[in-house]
Amino acid sequence: MDIKQLDKTYIAGTYARFPVTVAEGRGSLVWDEDGKEYIDLTSGIGVNAFGAADEVWMAAVTDQIGKIQHLSNLYYTAPGARLAEALCQKTGMRKVFFSNSGAEANECAIKTARKYAAGEKGADHFTVITLKNSFHGRTITTLAATGQDVFHKDFTPLTEGFVYAEPNDIGDMERLIAENKCAAVMIEVVQGEGGVTALDPDYVRALAALCEKEDILLICDEVQCGNGRTGKLYGYMHYDITPDIVTTAKGLGGGLPVGATMFGEKTKDVLVAGDHGSTFGGNPVCCAAAKSVLDRLTDDFLAEVTEKADLIRKTLDGAPGVKSVSGLGLMIGIETEREAADVIGDCLAGGVLVLRAKNKVRLLPPLNIPLPVLSKALDVLKQAMSPERK
Repeated sequence: MDIKQLDKTYIAGTYARFPVTVAEGRGSLVWDEDGKEYIDLTSGIGVNAFGAADEVWMAAVTDQIGKIQHLSNLYYTAPGARLAEALCQKTGMRKVFFSNSGAEANECAIKTARKYAAGEKGADHFTVITLKNSFHGRTITTLAATGQDVFHKDFTPLTEGFVYAEPNDIGDMERLIAENKCAAVMIEVVQGEGGVTALDPDYVRALAALCEKEDILLICDEVQCGNGRTGKLYGYMHYDITPDIVTTAKGLGGGLPVGATMFGEKTKDVLVAGDHGSTFGGNPVCCAAAKSVLDRLTDDFLAEVTEKADLIRKTLDGAPGVKSVSGLGLMIGIETEREAADVIGDCLAGGVLVLRAKNKVRLLPPLNIPLPVLSKALDVLKQAMSPERK
């Protein structure tokens, strides 16, 4: 059997895979098993921040593998401590808990918020408000936090204590806060799986002020929109707010699994020994990889991310077949006249990998994609979006 047949025979059918077997990659380019080249505008759904087989990343990983690949969290290791220090210094947050994924980072945030609220207001203050069209993970609790009914089907009963507000409607948020005993509000400043939609700045600032007034924790889910993806280190930094908890994963590890839950002043000491844990959280190899990513997300580099984002918008705004362009930085959603699935299929045939989010074509290219490569990919994309394409 070939790889596709092996996959279908032995791997659970939870993914609608594209008909491509990727064999290797370098930077923004990948090749299938037959040697066909593709420009990758997906970066593993925002994971490969510096593309495939990045040399700096590989050096950090192999150096740490040669020392020790794993140790239990009952002992100290340098990579996790140094990564936590860098995260705190770059964000102003105070402490970090490491896990394996965005869902786990969000689980930790929810646990922390409920313990904080129980101590400050009472155990009945456990409700977490999220936004409709949000996506926070696929565990039973983070599914409950996700404000999309399509993800809930077949998996009820979900964890109780979650209600969903209309995005960009501060009145609806005020209503839900008044009707519920709340522990926290959790938002993505750019809703990725919900259609790559950035929240309105005035709404986010009003929400932050409301949470401060009511002593309700504000959690920013930066799993997809963090780690330089939007042109800022974290997406919330576009909005001039200070969250109480920030969660992230995906691009932080650059291709290895690492999640981080960052705590602000109110929450830095909520969790104590025995409250939470993760066998692989803080894995030395993953943390070394993440530190190599974080160290390169400088202001100058993030300015280049913004430059590439501007090129994409300039190229696509008003292009034939484009209804609208949404998102922030290199997290782009494109509403097309043609069906998104048809556009994605034609891009694949033309040697460009793109994604989907609801009815939109989604772009999450490596942050360091060269401008000439990006321009070439956009030419293919424009052809695929053309309403004259049959």
